[in-house]
Amino acid sequence: MPSPRSEAAPRPETGPHSEAASNAEPAPRPEAAPETEAAPHPEAAPHPEPAPHPEPAPHPEAAPDVEAGSVPAPRSEASPEQGASGRAAPGQDTATPSGLAALSLPYQIGAALALAVVAVAACVHLGMVFLYVAPSNTVTKQHGKAVDEWIYPEFEQNWKLFAPNPLQQNIGVQVRAETRTADGGYRTTNWFDLSAEDGRAIDGNPLPSHTQQNELRRAFDFYSSTHDGENRSTGLRGALAEQYLRRIVVLRLGRDDAAGRGGVLQRVQIRVRTTNVPSPEWSEENVSTAPEYRLLPWWTVPDGEARGGVR
Repeated sequence: MPSPRSEAAPRPETGPHSEAASNAEPAPRPEAAPETEAAPHPEAAPHPEPAPHPEPAPHPEAAPDVEAGSVPAPRSEASPEQGASGRAAPGQDTATPSGLAALSLPYQIGAALALAVVAVAACVHLGMVFLYVAPSNTVTKQHGKAVDEWIYPEFEQNWKLFAPNPLQQNIGVQVRAETRTADGGYRTTNWFDLSAEDGRAIDGNPLPSHTQQNELRRAFDFYSSTHDGENRSTGLRGALAEQYLRRIVVLRLGRDDAAGRGGVLQRVQIRVRTTNVPSPEWSEENVSTAPEYRLLPWWTVPDGEARGGVR
């Protein structure tokens, strides 16, 4: 009897359930034996030798190097919100801008101009202060007037703290006023101790203001540096020092309601009470603690300042 024709083994399918065995040794695929004539004896027919193990042909869709038991990562596909290039779709949310970038173009231009103005003003101020405290040079000789107009009186600098003999005196500025009352009469007020008012405002205040600490004191220092002992001006800034000190005391008298209801300030007079600080116990220096007074002349108050023009 002729031996039956051996058919080729079915090709293994590669699917999701056969991924674990993708590297397993495939079953031998027996080659089809050619048709032969009937053997002389059925028992004498030789047994067909097994065909060599052929290398399995890779499936077009199967991954070439997949280890046994591993699950291949799914293919990343572009989400419907992204295009083929992976970029966000036009309607997708992006990072929100902050700072100047969050403003519209006109506001960005305005903010940039404001920053530029502040930067220029800061540079000019620092340059003026540097020229003021620097030794005399060509620039200060040619533009000294412009520097002084910028510095005085608010930004004046001094080195008295580091002087060999620092200030050892208590200076109190006092003022009185001549007022016109509501009925047309005139009266002179008592002395108002403005320095004592500042001292009471500073005591117990952890953060006192600059005006409470230095405004009145610096105004008198400015006046004394531009006037001699007879209250005569010694320079071009004498009139400015008088006006600056007068405006401060008029403002303080207005706060204290020195003129009374319906009254108007006519003239003001300032006196300065100077008292030496007592020497410490271990010092051999003897200092008089008796107060000394310096009386300034009467200054007429302009109508604009007398009627509340000082702010």
